[in-house]
Amino acid sequence: MATPRYAIYLAPSPETPLWRAASRVIGRDAVTGEALAFPDIAPCDATDWAEVTAEPRRYGFHGTLKAPFELAEGCSEAVLIEAAQGFAATRHGFSISDLSVSAMKSFVALTPDTRHTDLDGLAADCVVAFEPFRAPLTQAERARRVATLTDPRHIASVDRWGYPWVFEDFRFHMTLTGPLSENRSDSAVAGLAAFLGDVARPLAVDAICIFRQDRRDAPFRVLERLAFAG
Repeated sequence: MATPRYAIYLAPSPETPLWRAASRVIGRDAVTGEALAFPDIAPCDATDWAEVTAEPRRYGFHGTLKAPFELAEGCSEAVLIEAAQGFAATRHGFSISDLSVSAMKSFVALTPDTRHTDLDGLAADCVVAFEPFRAPLTQAERARRVATLTDPRHIASVDRWGYPWVFEDFRFHMTLTGPLSENRSDSAVAGLAAFLGDVARPLAVDAICIFRQDRRDAPFRVLERLAFAG
């Protein structure tokens, strides 16, 4: 029987223009599960755009707070949801006013122009708070996550937290494409920035989301969106 995975993500409310526009860019709404037509604008009109966005489409539009994990032995989905409700009830919302389309390594994403203490703190707190619910990585999963790492600190983070990009190595991003060549990345940034316009600003950080993946070859769906206290 397939074992589901869960993740704690930051995602805009599905009623927002940003959610609707970014979901069209990647070709799927992770709330409804509906496949969406790509915008008829460059670069989304490229014949291989479905292939270019295959990875972000599988995960759904989001920013990672706690990377995907299987539930620890003895934990249940209901217990995870209850814990997330309790976590959200202790938080207060804020906004990110400087989210821009940019190249991040070889892919394109929405990223803040500057570091934000509140956002970094939220991610760090999620890493710690939801760690008791995470099953240890399998040997195969660990091997996959450390395969391209060279910094011992990053490898240690995988062994301790299941993911290398935590705490001081965390960089918030909301992925829009898979890997692109440098020349194509520049044109994708320009086209997506023009399409998304001002809908990304400000980004309301007012909830956390639990995403669920039923099996490894299935797309992630929004299971719960848990609003902050204020």
